[in-house]
Amino acid sequence: MSKGSLSFDYSGSSVLVTGGSQGIGLGIASAYREAGAQVTITGTRASAAEYDADLSGFDFLALKVEHAASIEALAKRLPALDILVNNAGASFPDGMDEWTAEGFEASVRVNLFSAFQLARACLPLLSASDQPGGASVVGIASLTSHFGNSIVPGYGAAKAGLVQLTKTLAMTWAERGIRANAVAAGLVETRMTAPVVESPSMGDPMMARTPLKRWGQPRDVASAVLYLSSADASFITGETLLVDGGYSAVG
Repeated sequence: MSKGSLSFDYSGSSVLVTGGSQGIGLGIASAYREAGAQVTITGTRASAAEYDADLSGFDFLALKVEHAASIEALAKRLPALDILVNNAGASFPDGMDEWTAEGFEASVRVNLFSAFQLARACLPLLSASDQPGGASVVGIASLTSHFGNSIVPGYGAAKAGLVQLTKTLAMTWAERGIRANAVAAGLVETRMTAPVVESPSMGDPMMARTPLKRWGQPRDVASAVLYLSSADASFITGETLLVDGGYSAVG
């Protein structure tokens, strides 16, 4: 993958991107594939053919991140792994109100507990990696990791927890040669964020606060993820990189 003068070579690397069938996940998976990696993606549907995007260049595995057994089964099917990208997640899981106890719990399970379970299930594979710069776990966090959001309390709590989990994994797994980092994505144009982007009442205030005056694209997040898992970032672990067009810099 190249953009400007920055390029990465992931030839021979095995990468898993959860939720890689669309949106930010697909952008990340595509960037790794273009950089030479063997990329496995997951999705909630039974096969890659059920998605509108062309996923023929990836290995596809069905995964329900809220089900522990599904996570364990997926980890057992991987022959090797150098980089795990915990991207899969959702607000309002199954359409539930996150202000209900059930909705809050479901959101935390989908957006935080699943990341912990998958990282733990993949630990033996990551420990065996000889990836230059060390094996990596990269979580996809959010602006709600740092700012309150009254609409999705469970999602925000989970994404804040992901930042802390990243620090704990970094501290605990360093002796195994595994680094852990996260990317906190700002508002990125995807199908999931379309209602915000297309709504002046919701989108305009966010754009007014964003110094770069544009919405993010999946490739913006992908570039940060590929850097954090590269040998060039071999002395970086436990960090969360904000990719938000400067939104968080405004007081």
